[in-house]
Formats: sequence, structure tokens, C-alpha cells
Amino acid sequence: MPRRRQWWKAVPGLGAASVRAIEQFFAAWPALTEKARALVVASQRGDIVPWETLRLPHEVDGTSGTFRALVATCPLDASNDYEAVQTWLALQESPATRRTYRKEAERLILWAIVERGRALSSLTTEDAIAYRAFLRHPSPRARWVGPVRPRTSPDWRPFDGNLSDRSVAHALSIAGAPFRWLIEQRYVLAIRSQV
Repeated sequence: MPRRRQWWKAVPGLGAASVRAIEQFFAAWPALTEKARALVVASQRGDIVPWETLRLPHEVDGTSGTFRALVATCPLDASNDYEAVQTWLALQESPATRRTYRKEAERLILWAIVERGRALSSLTTEDAIAYRAFLRHPSPRARWVGPVRPRTSPDWRPFDGNLSDRSVAHALSIAGAPFRWLIEQRYVLAIRSQV
């Protein structure tokens, strides 16, 4: 309501008296307005959220990833891909490096889940090829690309435009690092093709 003048025109059958009553109600209950605003923000986020708020659906969390090793052979306490990658990120001492690595891990995990419907530990050669193409032209753009925003903003997106060839190569190099580490840790036995 505060953002759009004459907001009521989009609501069929709403007259001036009803509009005043609704506006007076929300003015009298500011806490309710804040709760409603939080619900709208949560529903607008959709399926693309920053790493800190990422909650993987069980079907794609990697608990039963195609290339997962036996839990008894892996020294990690991680029960899913997100936790395994969190451990890998924690090994990075430099905050700048950790931030850069998180960005690429975040993009890859989100893409794997949203666009491929797969866990990170289930990605194949075909997925690696598709991800490389995706990095060049993230699409659908409305879902993946937007202006730079704080990570807490509902308008946050993983990309602010297409990546250059050099940036794509850099992103792929970083994205391959956790796969190599996951193999070394025997979290995954093998991955048909590293990203």
C-alpha cells in the first residue's frame, strides 16, 4: 500500500470506504504489517536464496547422492552435500577466498537443484557441460540475474550479468576444487566428470 498510490484499483469491488477501513486497520496494527511484509518477502524469494539461508530439500541434499561413498569410509561428519561443502569452505583461512569460493559453490548448488533437480554429489558429465553454458548466459534471467543487492534482500540474485570468458574459466576452476576435495575425503567415490 505505501509503495503504490491507488493500490485498491487492482482489487475488484473495493470502494473508498473499504479502502479507508483497511488503511486504518493496518495503521493501528504496525506489528501485523511487519509480519505481513515478512511473508511477502519470503514468498517472493522463490527458490533462489543466499548460501546462509539455503535449506536443501531432502531429495536433492546429497544424502543419497549417486556418487556418494559409504559413510563409514568418509572422515567427514557431513551428512549431506551442503554440510560437506561448508566444511571445505571452513578450511579456507582468508575471508576473501572463502567469500569467492562460497559464491561459486552457492551458484553451483543452486543451479544443480533448481535447474537440474539433482544433488551436487549426483552431477554428471552432461551436467558439467550444461553448467558451463549456464555460466556464460544464466537463464532464466529473472530468476538468476539482478542488480547487486545485499544478501539479505529479497531482490538478491547470484549474478549481476553474463560472465566473461575469463570469469567463466575462473568460476569453473573454483567449482572443481570442492569436487577434488570431496573425492580425497572419500565423501564421493568418483564423479563422472568434474565441473
